[in-house]
Amino acid sequence: MAQLWGGRFTKETDKLVYNFNASINFDKKFYKQDMEGSIAHVKMLASVGILTEEERDQIITGIEGILRDVENGSLIITEEYEDIHSFVEAVLTERIGDVGKKLHTGRSRNDQVALDMKLYTRQELLSIRELVLELIKTCQTLMEENIHTVMPGFTHLQKAQPLTLSHHVGAYMEMFKRDYSRLSDIYDRMNYCPLGSGALAGTTYPLDREMTAELLDFYGPTLNSMDSVSDRDYVIELLSALSTIMMHLSRFCEEIILWNSNEYRFIEIDDAYSTGSSIMPQKKNPDIAELIRGKTGRVYAALTSILTTMKGIPLAYNKDMQEDKELTFDAYDTVKGCLALFNGMLKTITFHKDIMEQSAKHGFTNATDAADYLVNHGVPFRDAHGIVGRLVLYCIDKGIALDDMSLEEYKAISPVFENDIYEAIDVHTCVDKRNTIGAPGPKAMEQVIAINKKWIKEHEE
Repeated sequence: MAQLWGGRFTKETDKLVYNFNASINFDKKFYKQDMEGSIAHVKMLASVGILTEEERDQIITGIEGILRDVENGSLIITEEYEDIHSFVEAVLTERIGDVGKKLHTGRSRNDQVALDMKLYTRQELLSIRELVLELIKTCQTLMEENIHTVMPGFTHLQKAQPLTLSHHVGAYMEMFKRDYSRLSDIYDRMNYCPLGSGALAGTTYPLDREMTAELLDFYGPTLNSMDSVSDRDYVIELLSALSTIMMHLSRFCEEIILWNSNEYRFIEIDDAYSTGSSIMPQKKNPDIAELIRGKTGRVYAALTSILTTMKGIPLAYNKDMQEDKELTFDAYDTVKGCLALFNGMLKTITFHKDIMEQSAKHGFTNATDAADYLVNHGVPFRDAHGIVGRLVLYCIDKGIALDDMSLEEYKAISPVFENDIYEAIDVHTCVDKRNTIGAPGPKAMEQVIAINKKWIKEHEE
């Protein structure tokens, strides 16, 4: 059992206790970050005279060799080591001798694991942010291609008013832009280096924490050693942001599942993102959308877990905090997979534009525009609302749409109606005249698309 402590103990740790306490099975995931942090630490130790240049070079060469061997598969991280820190130091000492034992000078596993977790989380955050940006680009393309694709908008899952597919996708575009912004905010708050905080109260060595922070591309060192080793706010914040991303994906997936159904037939999901039934040969199931919707709960669970773990922990580091990793790592992987799959599915969906437009025409989505027509002809809105309500009842009774009524039928309910009512309730007209910023009209959408195009360009840079 390779571990970094034991001097004050008189007998070996019980095997069950050792296994329960060990974290190697999950913290080996950030082996690269542990070695990256160790190299930066060693460079700093040499710069302040704690290590000689020869010792620095020996240790760095040794660590680089370990990293190379782990990545090419010739060196396996096994359970005989308590954690990733024990593995690196033990193998290093085997390879370069006693100078390897100097690696841990001026450092505790507490600030070391805080650094590793922060480096790993920062890397994952940037990867996830890039995937969100790719999804935003896909939404932008769909918006540009569907400014005139009319469909029904819904409230309470009931047809409400006509709008465009561009506008509908644009709603998710705004959600994903906020997701991107949240990730950027988290990055700015978390990007400070905890290394040099020691176990909780710093160290007597003359460490150059600014140098270490710079070597590891942080904005600077953290300002309180106790907070540094016990802070997992950045994990909580990221898991919260990831939960929101998954909620947005799940909402979009729910609509895709509905649109793909035989009752809607708005879309067809590409074969590459569908599955079949083992017994019903006609089935083509939206399993990817369903799985993303289902995996949302998995990410929520990781957030709930870390919040529950952290809620009762006094300062500073406590072993409970070892529970910050397994579910968190799983959540990172889950969100990355879901974003990539969702983006691929969305890019390849076929939209049945004619069916979407017919659905908008036959769901009384233009009823509000009929009321607005009456208002524009001098009828008080409340009276107009009642008149159009009677029109809808008449159409339901006859099994027709507002567009199908004759002018005589209109006039029988209100003499205010004239031939121009048909233009007023045409679904394209209904959409086209809504051109205030944020509305689905083509001029409004072109303005929004131009704003989004500029936003994407800025964030690509």
